[in-house]
Amino acid sequence: MFPERFSNLPAYAFPRLRDLLDVHAPGGPVRHMTIGEPKHAFPDWVTGIITEHAAEFGKYPPNEGTPELRQAICAWLNRRYDVTADPDRQVMTVNGTREGLYNAGMALCPETKGGLRPVVLMPNPFYQVYMISAISVGAEPVFVPAVKETSHLPDFAALPTETLARTALCYICSPANPQGAVADEAYWERLIALGEEHDFQILADECYSEIYRDTPPPGAWQVAQRMGAHPERVVVFHSLSKRSNLPGLRSGFVAGGPQSINRMKQLRSYAGAPIPLPLQRVSERVWADEAHVEENRRLYQAKYALADRIFGNVPGYMPPVAGFFLWLPVEDGEAAALKLWQETGVRVLPGAYLSQEAPGGNPGKGYIRVAMVAPEDETADALTTIRDCLYGG
Repeated sequence: MFPERFSNLPAYAFPRLRDLLDVHAPGGPVRHMTIGEPKHAFPDWVTGIITEHAAEFGKYPPNEGTPELRQAICAWLNRRYDVTADPDRQVMTVNGTREGLYNAGMALCPETKGGLRPVVLMPNPFYQVYMISAISVGAEPVFVPAVKETSHLPDFAALPTETLARTALCYICSPANPQGAVADEAYWERLIALGEEHDFQILADECYSEIYRDTPPPGAWQVAQRMGAHPERVVVFHSLSKRSNLPGLRSGFVAGGPQSINRMKQLRSYAGAPIPLPLQRVSERVWADEAHVEENRRLYQAKYALADRIFGNVPGYMPPVAGFFLWLPVEDGEAAALKLWQETGVRVLPGAYLSQEAPGGNPGKGYIRVAMVAPEDETADALTTIRDCLYGG
């Protein structure tokens, strides 16, 4: 009586972690370094805007976003990436990027490609919603290793021609979760050219784009417009969760070609939940402000330096260039996470929980993911504890 398409899914990462750790007592004060939930302060004027517009909780909000919000998003895209977008035809609000990334598959993936079952490409490790979106539309998810040998970004061009011929959609995250790798302009050019050659769409998850060490990561749409690629080739996803420390606002957007956005709007009209109007009013202001983003980035940059100092002598340590995760090498991620918990009380996420088994094994097995979202002093204490416990000080 239940569908089979989800029957073989592994348990989600965090229930798996609870099953691994919670049957054991912590070995010290509990310190959470698992989930990417920002802990820095959001702008202090946010609550005032919600209060000012509280009466609008009594109205049904526009599904695709207020005109003012869509204008603010387009203005931000122009400032950040020097791209031009039509606020009426090329952007739509979503309840955070996860909703948009899931529904992109529902709205954009064809039933067949060349008369065959379509393929949806994604990196491995990956954000789990990519896989679920592919499975939901009956497509075949293909997991492409994003490992040290490929600079922790997937080499889609290395896939067999017959796989690329069936590819309808390609998910890619830059800066990458969990590794923090950044797709440079040359990488985007190669991927966009591959999409042009084999006629597939690129779904660019850029929710970590404003957290970086030195250089702003280039955007997929920015490169596609400069290349003169097909206007529907790239669809991009952004959020206020990481950029502005507002994960509970559930406010993001999707931008792309007018046909793609129209299809996503049509689906959302039937199956979407619009962002409440007072929260859209907040979003209008937040996308227009960069001062809080610069301060947020400064706090993460201080923690990059902290991680470099603490782990700099650890073999295989990768200094993060973007995002707020450390992807630390260990012999076995589950064993390392359990050891840390039992001996110190620090909770980290085994890398295998973010990856899929593939030929050659699970590419996340030899890693743990550590979220550097706590205040600097707490982060310093937890990172030092991790180093001393797992790497001998």
